[in-house]
Amino acid sequence: MIDCPFPSLVVDYQGHLLAGVDEVGRGPLIGAVVAAAAILDPLRPIAGLTDSKKLSPQRRVELDAEIRDKALAFAVAEANHAEVDELNIYHATHLAMRRAIDALPLVPEYLLVDGNRLPGHHVPGQAVVKGDARHPAIAAASILAKVARDAQMVALDALYPEYGFARHKGYPTPEHLDALERHGPLPEHRRSFAPLKGQLALL
Repeated sequence: MIDCPFPSLVVDYQGHLLAGVDEVGRGPLIGAVVAAAAILDPLRPIAGLTDSKKLSPQRRVELDAEIRDKALAFAVAEANHAEVDELNIYHATHLAMRRAIDALPLVPEYLLVDGNRLPGHHVPGQAVVKGDARHPAIAAASILAKVARDAQMVALDALYPEYGFARHKGYPTPEHLDALERHGPLPEHRRSFAPLKGQLALL
């Protein structure tokens, strides 16, 4: 029995390498959708793992470092903005998840994937709704993905400070929509998303 501090989900896979999988970035108008996979070490537990959205930015960064130090294996991968436009966000999300699973230095034997659908990987697993708040491995993956994508947005902010990416992380906030209206879309914007499609139709 895996030691699980999340009593609402108890998983019984004795001796198996269990990977948690999650993604960040389905809703933003720009950039990649980022996924992560994590296989935690039951002998090196990490306190405070939960849904990344419930943590402060500083706490996420601290836990990101601890996960990278203590996990048996982890990987972060993405599907870029062009792939989001080509495939749609649903299929791009699953592509990023499969890439993260494939990039793990250890081959997992079972997957716990946040959400209601598995990403179509050959490794068996189960989808867990609100899994990032229910299982530590999924929570760890959500933190890794969130920290990685936020760093991408901070880097994009340095290139295009007038858009405010470091603050809104690419989500369709009033600030972001106003910047799009004033400055137009960037190469990294997702052209298939509604605000962009409407704006491009006017050009």
